[in-house]
Amino acid sequence: MSYEDGRTGGGNVLIAFGLGALVGAAAAVLFAPASGSETRKRIRDFTGDALDKAGEYVGDVKGKVSGSFQKGKEAINDRRNMIKSAIDAGKDAYSKEKERVEREGSEHEEAAYPPNA
Repeated sequence: MSYEDGRTGGGNVLIAFGLGALVGAAAAVLFAPASGSETRKRIRDFTGDALDKAGEYVGDVKGKVSGSFQKGKEAINDRRNMIKSAIDAGKDAYSKEKERVEREGSEHEEAAYPPNA
């Protein structure tokens, strides 16, 4: 996420940090002096841990996205209700003003043309 003033979102920083940590750990496992079988075991263990952590991260992200989506949906519904209320209030005000103008118009008409008695 990039902002107009050049800042980046905190999520990008965390992702970059996590990827850097994974690359560093992988390099440490691969370049550490050990026998072939020991290195393969370390790689398997590292891969399993990385997959577990990635699964947890995906779960966290899903939860955050879902929560954000729900908040956005609620905000949209709130705005929709506010706009609907404003439109209804405008319609009511228009109807009342129209009735008032029609009533005043008929009163002026009666004053201008009184009925013959």
